[in-house]
Amino acid sequence: MKKENPQRRKVGRKPKAKPEKYRYVVRMDEDENRQFKLMFQKSEAVHHSKFIKSVLLNRTIKIISIDPATTDFYIRLTNFYHQFQAIGNNYNQTVKAVKTNFGDKRAFVLLRKL
Repeated sequence: MKKENPQRRKVGRKPKAKPEKYRYVVRMDEDENRQFKLMFQKSEAVHHSKFIKSVLLNRTIKIISIDPATTDFYIRLTNFYHQFQAIGNNYNQTVKAVKTNFGDKRAFVLLRKL
């Protein structure tokens, strides 16, 4: 028999304050499973167990809907912004190259059209 050591080592996983030790099993047919998966996808839950807990215990279920038109507009706007940045970058490079390779008067004449 081992004696209880009053100076216990602190190794291993720390015990939880509220351990989740109760387990339930639910079986569904194809229609119920399809409906469950649809509800799960609409919610922001990452884990099935947390989603089921929130539904069973009447917590609020958050549903996020993404509008494809808004997403498409955002993508196009982002692409336009990147193109605008590229044009500005090219303009700055051109101005710098002209100023370093030509005199002030010649650079002014060349850059006036830009």
